[in-house]
Amino acid sequence: MDNIFLQIMKLYAKGFCCSQIIVMLAMEAEGKKNPDLVRSLGGLCFGVNWSGEVCGALSGGACLISLYSGKGSEGETQDNRCTTMIGDLVEWFTLAAHEEYGGTRCHEILEKYPDRSMCGLIVSETYKKCMDILADHGLQPACHKR
Repeated sequence: MDNIFLQIMKLYAKGFCCSQIIVMLAMEAEGKKNPDLVRSLGGLCFGVNWSGEVCGALSGGACLISLYSGKGSEGETQDNRCTTMIGDLVEWFTLAAHEEYGGTRCHEILEKYPDRSMCGLIVSETYKKCMDILADHGLQPACHKR
C-alpha cells in the first residue's frame, strides 16, 4: 500500500467521495485548501448526485486536469492541451474500467464490487494517471512525483 492509497482511505473515512478525493490529493500535496471547490465536487459523488452514472474518479480526474489547465477567471485562457489531456484520461479510464472494473459507470463498478473494495484502487490509479498526463504535456504540479 502506497502513501496515496493511505491518504485516500483516510479521506474516505472522513466522508469524502471519489471526485472530491482526487482533487483534494493534489491540493493537499501543494498545501492548499479550498472547501468551496471540494464542496462543489460533491455534486459528482457516486456517479453525479448518487445516480450511478459516470464514475466519480473519472469525473474528478477530469476536474483535476482542468484545475491545472482550464480557465479559472476572466483574464485567463484555457490551456490548449486541456481537452486533449482530458481525452487521454477518458480513453485510459474507459479501457481500464471495462477490463478491470466492470464498466465506467459507478453502478456498473459497484455491481461487480458491491462492497466498494475496488474504489480506493480506482481513485489511486486515476489520480496517478492524471499526474502522468499533466507531466507528459509539460505541466508539472508541485505534488507530482514520478
